[in-house]
Amino acid sequence: MSYCKYCLEPNTKKVHIDYHNNEYGFPIKEDNFLFGRLILEINQAGLSWETILNKKENFSNAYDDFNVSIIANYQEDDIKRLLNDAGIIRNKLKVNAAIYNAQQILGLIDNYGSFSGWLDENHPLNRDEWTKLFKKTFKFVGGEIVNEFLLSTGYLSEAHDQSCPIFDVILEKKPKWKEI
Repeated sequence: MSYCKYCLEPNTKKVHIDYHNNEYGFPIKEDNFLFGRLILEINQAGLSWETILNKKENFSNAYDDFNVSIIANYQEDDIKRLLNDAGIIRNKLKVNAAIYNAQQILGLIDNYGSFSGWLDENHPLNRDEWTKLFKKTFKFVGGEIVNEFLLSTGYLSEAHDQSCPIFDVILEKKPKWKEI
């Protein structure tokens, strides 16, 4: 067995290997964790994933452990605090998107019982359909952000090569969905 190609490259850093082996592609069902992943993916836009991985704990601390209910009620003081936090990405569009998206997720929770319930209700869709749905529902979500969010949370199955040992670990944990 061999790991996914990028893990075998000589300059691959430990932070990437750890993420690959323990998080990437693993199913997430808990809403705050799903939302946290969405925040991270949105903040990665225009930056390296390594930058985000190195700041992941800072994001969690700054965004109240990604608690959807708390973030949905952020006010101007919270926005200022986030924009002054050197431990995260200080981008007003991304900060405002996190708050707006948290508010949207609260609506999804009201209608579907959970963010994951909404995702499950819409599964399976192809990438283009997912992107269209996300753009209709959330802010600051383009095709690449949606694709990586869905891959990283197990909603799309191509996160790992089939020869990668992590592929089988994830397969055991993954809900039995129909794939498109």
